[in-house]
Amino acid sequence: MKFLILPLILFSASGLAFAETDNSPSSDIRTLIVGNQIMITADVTNSQNTQQPFVYLTQVKNADNTVVSLSWLTGSLSPRQSFSPAQSWTSTETGLYTIEVFVWKSIDNPEALSAPLLMTVNVVDPKT
Repeated sequence: MKFLILPLILFSASGLAFAETDNSPSSDIRTLIVGNQIMITADVTNSQNTQQPFVYLTQVKNADNTVVSLSWLTGSLSPRQSFSPAQSWTSTETGLYTIEVFVWKSIDNPEALSAPLLMTVNVVDPKT
């Protein structure tokens, strides 16, 4: 493993944070409010002794397994350097969603630098 990514964390405007501690889908489903923006972040560490370019990709899928959000950023980490990238997502509809985070060599070369992280969230409307 060339990279180490630590727990997936969601931050909302209210300061609420959820963490996933392993690389398998969680049996715990987190609840979010429709229309609220969250930040999807994970700690990324280059555990090699060489510079490593990377792409940090976040993907959100609905209950039908349709991708409703896809975003990424690119960068390069020095040896032993850590970074906590974040991507925002605002839910527009209620329902169950799966959030996935990937760290790849590049957007054109999706060779995994670490295992993906997964989290399930339930987006609700508090008015109903």
